[in-house]
Amino acid sequence: MDSQTTKQQEIIMNLLTKKSVMKQDVYSNTIGVFNQLKDIMKARSEELSEHILKVDKRVNIFYKDISLQSMQLKVAGDLLDFQMHSNVFEFDRSHAMYKTSYVKGDENNSYCGIISVYNFLADSYKYNRLNDLGYLIARFFVNRENRFFMETKTQIGYKYQVFSPEPVTKSQLLDVVNELIIYSINFDLYTPPYESVKQVTVYEMQEKSSSSALRTGKRLGYSGSKESPASFDDEIHL
Repeated sequence: MDSQTTKQQEIIMNLLTKKSVMKQDVYSNTIGVFNQLKDIMKARSEELSEHILKVDKRVNIFYKDISLQSMQLKVAGDLLDFQMHSNVFEFDRSHAMYKTSYVKGDENNSYCGIISVYNFLADSYKYNRLNDLGYLIARFFVNRENRFFMETKTQIGYKYQVFSPEPVTKSQLLDVVNELIIYSINFDLYTPPYESVKQVTVYEMQEKSSSSALRTGKRLGYSGSKESPASFDDEIHL
């Protein structure tokens, strides 16, 4: 090899050795966290189901393992859908994490795997209402050292808004799962304004029997007000 090729070879091997291996570590850690969440959600579904059945058998709670990177937790009329992305992400340089000493010390710490949590109406899945909306209520970010932080609409967002000082723990994940359940139950379905639903097409009415044409969402038709300050965009974009 000539000198130019040799230099390129060294650069490639250096990137593979450092960056690619680091990303594999990130992915492995994210899978590990996702599997912990699976175990926690399965246990919580069993515990909560046992207790609520003594109160009212009409209220049901169950966990469903969809795939290696997908799972669901149905809690009464709500469904929490957890999705783990298969790729590793870097953040824009304007992100607040770049101001922290942890990332300044080693920018490899900023690379993360992502686990997203969406809140849907359980009936949207039950009746195959493909037009219904779900809302992103939390995102987990896990790095190569198995530390994590979150973006979330729940009350505990302030606790996990920067990278944890130590690797993620089961107690932290249990704390988050419980808050996600509380948030989804409290996040009520609002009646849409009359003006937004006063017209309907023949197609929509004909298709209504299939439960897939008329869109439903917890905040569908609202753009925010003093009574309901959270807009559609607020719920979607964290």
